[in-house]
Amino acid sequence: MHIAILGDTHFPRRGSALPDACVAECRAADLVIHTGDLADAAALRALRAVGPPVLAVNGNADHPAVKGDLPATAEVDLPGGRRLGLVHNGGAEAGRLARLRARFPGCDVVVFGHSHIPLLAAAPDGFMILNPGSATDRRRQPRHSMAVLTARAHGPLSVRFVDLDSGGTDLDPDLVRSAA
Repeated sequence: MHIAILGDTHFPRRGSALPDACVAECRAADLVIHTGDLADAAALRALRAVGPPVLAVNGNADHPAVKGDLPATAEVDLPGGRRLGLVHNGGAEAGRLARLRARFPGCDVVVFGHSHIPLLAAAPDGFMILNPGSATDRRRQPRHSMAVLTARAHGPLSVRFVDLDSGGTDLDPDLVRSAA
């Protein structure tokens, strides 16, 4: 299962269309996840029109219509008996890994947004937290980004960060935070 993960698009303030490389990754995915702050209902409709099913949560900057249409948290089953949790704001950096594990006790990976900072952190037992960055609003980050998570029936989960400013190449690993 290939999952395209994006967040914090902030439409229409940060544009009205996803980068072509982001759309291509979404179309190639089995599931698209959005970590919230789509911002308006048109953005949610456009994301749903890309093709694969969309799992999204609301964020603090979303229009009330979007907040009413999306939950604050969500979970989804992955191949191999694993589970993914989803929330917009992962909270303060200090203690984030432990805090998200406690908030989503049945999950193997928790995806969040809000900071616009690409992040992948893992506990020694394999529990992971993941922030894809933003495809449209990089803030102080040097590149626009998203992530692709691959889950197979056997073997570990794998994550690839996508540099959307370079047309979809892998994001330089030095630009992905690993501290939780």
